[in-house]
Amino acid sequence: MLSTAGANIRIVLVEPAGPLNVGSVARVMKNMGLHQLILVNPQCDYLGEEARLMAVRAADILETAKAVESLPAALVGCVRAIATTGDDSRSHPMPLEAPADALPWLLEAKSALIFGREDCGLTNAELNRAQRLIRIPSSDAYTSLNLAQAVAICCYELYKSVASCQKEEVASLGESASSIPDATDNLSTNNPEQLATSQTENPSISLNSAPLENLEGYYQQLETLLLKIGYLQPHTAASRMEKFRRLYNRAYPTVDEVAMLRGAIRQTEWAIKSYARSPVSDTLDGALPENPGDLKLES
Repeated sequence: MLSTAGANIRIVLVEPAGPLNVGSVARVMKNMGLHQLILVNPQCDYLGEEARLMAVRAADILETAKAVESLPAALVGCVRAIATTGDDSRSHPMPLEAPADALPWLLEAKSALIFGREDCGLTNAELNRAQRLIRIPSSDAYTSLNLAQAVAICCYELYKSVASCQKEEVASLGESASSIPDATDNLSTNNPEQLATSQTENPSISLNSAPLENLEGYYQQLETLLLKIGYLQPHTAASRMEKFRRLYNRAYPTVDEVAMLRGAIRQTEWAIKSYARSPVSDTLDGALPENPGDLKLES
C-alpha cells in the first residue's frame, strides 16, 4: 500500500524560492514514503548545497525531481489534484476541507498535491486546476505556515491514511474467509445497472477517469469556441471559464465522456465554417438573432 501511494502521488511545489524549504520537503517526503517531487518554475537552486544540507539522506528525491514550466505540465498523467491554501477568507466558491478528510482521496489514483509560493501561495487560476482545496487549521494569532511545515503535515496525514488501510487489511485477513462477503458479489461488472447505481452514490468512483490534461484540452477548445460565437467576451472569459472548470471538477468525467465533449466542439467548429453566410450581414443564414428572446413562437 505504501509503495502504491508513492507511485500514485506527486508533490507539486509552484515556484519555490527557498532551497532550504525544498530540501526539507524532500526529507519529509522520504520519511513518509513519497518520492515524486515536481517543481514548477523553481526560483532557487534545488540541487545546490543548501537544499542538500536540509535533505540529508533524501538527496535522491532532489536528484530525481522534475522541473517544469507550468502547473498544467506538472499535472500531466494525473486524474486527481488537491491544492492547498492558507487563506480562509479567499473569495473562492470551492469549499475548504481539512487535510485528514480530503487527502485519502488521492490514494486511489494518479494524483497531485499542490503547494503554492512561500510568500503568496497559489493564484485563483492555479487553485482552479484542482478538484478540491484543503487548508491546515492554525491559530488566529499566526495563520501562515512555512512551506516545508505544510508539506510535512500533509505527507503525515497521507502516511496515516496508508497505515490505517494496512491495519484494516491485516485485520480482515485474520477473520474467517466465510464471514467476509466478496465485494464483487455485491458490485459486479456483470450487473451494469447495479454498478451505475453505486457510482451515482459515490461520485469519486470512476472506472476510467480522464487525465487532467485531457480536461485541460477540452477547456481550451471550449473557450475558443465560446469566444468565437460571442458567448464569452475577452475581458470576462477567465471568470466564466472558472465556473465551467468547477462544474466539470464536480462531475469527474471519464476519458470517453471528455472525448465525446471534445467531439461535439469539433463538429460545432466544422458547422460554423461550413454554414452558408449572408453576403450582406456576414451572419449565419437562418441563425438565431443576437437576442434569442426576440423570437416569437408561431401559433
